[in-house]
Order: sequence, then C-alpha cells, then structure tokens
Amino acid sequence: MTTTAAAVWGRTEQQDFRARVRGCLLGGAVGDALGAGAASRTLADLREAYGPEGLADLVPAYGRRGAVTAATQMTLFTVDGLIRAQVRRDTGAWHPPTDVHRAHLRWAATQRDWGPDERRPDLGWLAREEWLYARRDPARACLTGLGDDALGTLGKPKNPEAADSGALVRSAPFGLLVGWEPQLVCQLAVECAAQTHGAPAAYLAAGAFAVVVHGLARGDSVEGAVETASERIASHAGHEPVTEALRAALTAVREGKPDAERVTALGAGEDRAEGQLAAAVYGALVGEDVRHGLRLAVNHDGPSAATGALTGALLGALHGETALPPAWLAELEGRGTVLELADDFAMEMTQGPALHGPSDPSPGWLTRYPRD
Repeated sequence: MTTTAAAVWGRTEQQDFRARVRGCLLGGAVGDALGAGAASRTLADLREAYGPEGLADLVPAYGRRGAVTAATQMTLFTVDGLIRAQVRRDTGAWHPPTDVHRAHLRWAATQRDWGPDERRPDLGWLAREEWLYARRDPARACLTGLGDDALGTLGKPKNPEAADSGALVRSAPFGLLVGWEPQLVCQLAVECAAQTHGAPAAYLAAGAFAVVVHGLARGDSVEGAVETASERIASHAGHEPVTEALRAALTAVREGKPDAERVTALGAGEDRAEGQLAAAVYGALVGEDVRHGLRLAVNHDGPSAATGALTGALLGALHGETALPPAWLAELEGRGTVLELADDFAMEMTQGPALHGPSDPSPGWLTRYPRD
C-alpha cells in the first residue's frame, strides 16, 4: 500500500486544518466586504452615518451588500497558484513563485476581459468563474506589475517604489502551507510580493503576514506568531519599518481600551503595508470576537477593505470558520467559490499524491488544476 499524505494526517488533524483554511479565506473575504462599505469615507463620516462606533454591519458596495474587492480576488488566485505548484511538482517542474505568478496573470486577465477565454486550456476552473471578471479597485502596482509576462524578483522587483498593501492583502494563503517551515513560507511570500511591489517594507510585510498566518494555522498564539514573524524578517535589509510596526501592535494592547484612534495611530489611516499589517495584528489581538475585531479594523480614514481583509484572515485562521458571523457569510459575494477553493486547497495539502500522483492520477483534478 502506497503511503499518502492522508495516511500522515489524522482525521482530526485534517478536519482542524480544513476549518482553519476555510476560516482564513472566508474571514479575509468577510473583512474585505465589510471594509468595502467604508471605502473612501473618513472616520468622521462613518460615525455621522452609523453612530459613535462607526460602521458595524455590511452595507452596499459595488451595487450590493457583501461585495468583495480585488484583495479577495487576488487571494483566491494565490490559492489557485499554490495548488497548481503542488500538482506540477509531480512533473519535476516545481517553482512555486512562477506558478503563483501565472495565477496572478490569470487574475490580471479578469481585469481587462469581459469573461473567460474558453480557448485557453490552462485556465482551470477558478478563472472560469464569471463573477470574478469585475474590477474592484485593485492597487495600481498590481495592474502594472502584471501588465506583461516578465517575472519580478527580489534582485529585480517590479515597481521598486510601491509601498502600499496591494501585495500584502493577497498573501494569507502562503501561511496555510503548514507543512513548510516558517522561513520558507516567508521567503515564498516575499518573492511573490516582489512581483508587483518592490519597496522592501511592502514585500517584507507580506512575508511577515504569511508567517503570522502560518503560526495561527499551526495553533500558535497571535503573540507567538508575531514574534516568529519578526525573527524571520530581521535578517532582511529594510526590515525596520515592518518589525517596528509589529512591535507597536504588541505594545498597543497594553495601552488602554481598543478604539478607532488607536487603530489609526498604528498606521491604518495610510495605505502603507507596514501600517495595515500592524492594525490587523492589533485587531486580532484585542478583538473580543471576529465581529468586534473586524469592526475595529474597518473604522478609520484609510483603506478599510485592506485592513478588514487582513484582520479577517488572521481571526479566521486563529478561530476557524465556525467563529465567523453567519449573517455576514450568508451575504458574502462568491461564498461558494471561496469554500470550494478552500476545500480543494485542504485536500491538495493532505491528499495530493492520491489526486495526481504518477500511479493513478485523477483526470478531474488535472482538469481543475492543469499542469500546463
């Protein structure tokens, strides 16, 4: 009998892992949708419209309640790329940064095309989801960085001045590679972030975020995961803004009752990757539950969808899918797609060789995730 990943993972471990994967991806999408309703509005505007606590529930964005932004779109394609990388590993052509880059190029096509190009055999199922063919305020650096097939690298990154959170918000899936060591998770997230965002703080924030998610998905505390993330990026040039932001998030927990002003002071009011990371970590640390943490995350003057998506991913990885607000999930755009992709990822990570190994590959799996 051939030993498979399923034989290594116990049933309880598989169920817990799937719950955390679902929690992370659904949590990120719910936080994104909540924050989308606060986009381009100041904290003063939000308090005037919704009361002293600001926005507390989903409100319409892009013509409907529960709509997500490019942060969720790109996160889903990151997952798709990671699954494809594992599938291609059987062929010996294994280079995850390239596979993630190809997935993000498929996302870029959704931003310029009316619908999927059925002539392309490499699309797989995700790029055929028509609801994804909508432009939802993507970061400019994501569009320009993926404007051609050239692969940005750490040695020659795309958009060297891009310091916003556009790469950060798509990086949670790297942390779900729980079988990898933190340093490898960090390195992969950093390399993939540099494909569109070349400022050190931007790609190192993505690496740190992935390591925090990784720690939570493995059952660590938020504090422990943040300490590991800080250690992992400390050897990289230009790490200081990110490590200082993480330290500030930990310190802020002891400074008094959580409120919007404290979130803003951590950097949420500006679209800089390290500030968004700090605000998300703080929300995960002080949130009494997922709903409270997400409300804290989105009420400020800055890019609320980004802060919400990051905080939701952390809280979902920490607590699992059952902790997410059911009413918000019910209205979430693309919920079925997110669940399907989350379950495919969990299945790939726990049963991969049984799905596409050389002995008895599943034609259906290779149609969903082509090796080409």
